[in-house]
Amino acid sequence: MASNKDSFGKTLFVVIGLCFVCSMFVSTAAVLLKPTQQENKLLDKQKYILEAAGLVDTKSGKVDKKTIIDTYNKYVEARLVDLKTGDFVEGNADTFDVEKAARTPATSFKPKNDIASVKRVANKGVIYLIKDDNQQLQTVIIPVKGYGLWSTMFAFLAVEADMNTIRSLVYYDFTGSGETPGLGGEVQNPQWIAKWQGKKLYDESGSLAIQVTKVPAVAASIHGIDALSGATLTSNGVQHSLTFWLGEEGFARFIEKARNGGLS
Repeated sequence: MASNKDSFGKTLFVVIGLCFVCSMFVSTAAVLLKPTQQENKLLDKQKYILEAAGLVDTKSGKVDKKTIIDTYNKYVEARLVDLKTGDFVEGNADTFDVEKAARTPATSFKPKNDIASVKRVANKGVIYLIKDDNQQLQTVIIPVKGYGLWSTMFAFLAVEADMNTIRSLVYYDFTGSGETPGLGGEVQNPQWIAKWQGKKLYDESGSLAIQVTKVPAVAASIHGIDALSGATLTSNGVQHSLTFWLGEEGFARFIEKARNGGLS
């Protein structure tokens, strides 16, 4: 009996020791790898910003790290925006964690009309100014997000300097299960993305008019986009994201000032 107890004790000791060693290994690896993970996350975001701006073709598979960094540093200026005033504010926009700020009550607010199901919004947002070789503004990229069918969908809306003509809408991340391949997942289909180019956000009165719709006649208009076939909730999510982030609780004040020469 004594030997059985000794055997059990030794086994338990080995198991606990092994768990401790494994936990230490995992914790150490997580700490050591965190800077690399953050660097890769930033690089990935920069890649999609450049894609939205039309400066790189990520679908070709030929875009390397150096190209992304060099192109981003040459043509992109990230700026922090106070959503309540629409003014630029000081701070490092490239390292500002919008999602963390949104989760913190002191640096965020709960929207009154949460049509995109974002729950909380950071007081500050980040926009990206894309300039040419002569430092002339060509494109403004506005981050948008909203809930689709299964996930929160993150995208970059690229608008020309008139703050009205769409250059691109690039979905790059899904927090959750992701959208259904072949249906909602078609938000990443190059053919659907191409339909956004040249469309207008606002009508002649200045009202937001962009519409994701199943009505062919409306979709063919300057303000219309074909809804994704068989993916009504994802299409609604795209519409709600744009309506929210281009609205009063999003970047509306910034856009208004930019359209009135605030970026000149």
